Amino acid sequence: MKPYSIVLLLCASLLALLWCTPDVKTDLVEVKAPTQAELVKRGEYLVTISGCDDCHTPKVMGPNGPELDMKRRLSGHPREMPLPKVTNPEMAKPGEWVLFGPMLTAAVGPWGTSFAANLTPDDTGIGSWDYKQFEKCIREGKSKGMDGTRPLLPPMPWFNFAKMSDEDLQAVFAYLKSLPAVNNAVPNPIPPGKS
Repeated sequence: MKPYSIVLLLCASLLALLWCTPDVKTDLVEVKAPTQAELVKRGEYLVTISGCDDCHTPKVMGPNGPELDMKRRLSGHPREMPLPKVTNPEMAKPGEWVLFGPMLTAAVGPWGTSFAANLTPDDTGIGSWDYKQFEKCIREGKSKGMDGTRPLLPPMPWFNFAKMSDEDLQAVFAYLKSLPAVNNAVPNPIPPGKS
């Protein structure tokens, strides 16, 4: 076979192949950023399934036992509620016990006494925080999302939430900022042996 015949055969084969190939759509799918309402809705879902209310929402006694106090949702340990003294120091030894207060908003353990933070957009909560502060708090376990502060204390499982996607963490922040502000200056942690 002559060289020009091979070239002619290759061209004919290529044309036949192109003729038989289905049309490929070149339309690009536009990905839209979520609206603020969609972001807040996603954040509400994530906060709910993550159990944030378990520790950060005070409880009231209802007909079926303790229920979430939705008027104070995610406002942290009530400042007006002192905890009873730990009368047996053996219970606060490492690996022995962890005690929770009656609303589950405070815990005593080898780290001392910790109180669930106010997550509402009041100035006593996260009202003055920007997203970068919130991100540092959750991703690095820094109190108030600032360098040079104490670490977040147990039982806050920040190391689990640190693995959230950027989109999910932004949604959680948007939801928290959309809540009604509740003025509640949560007590400072109490060092071990002082409770």
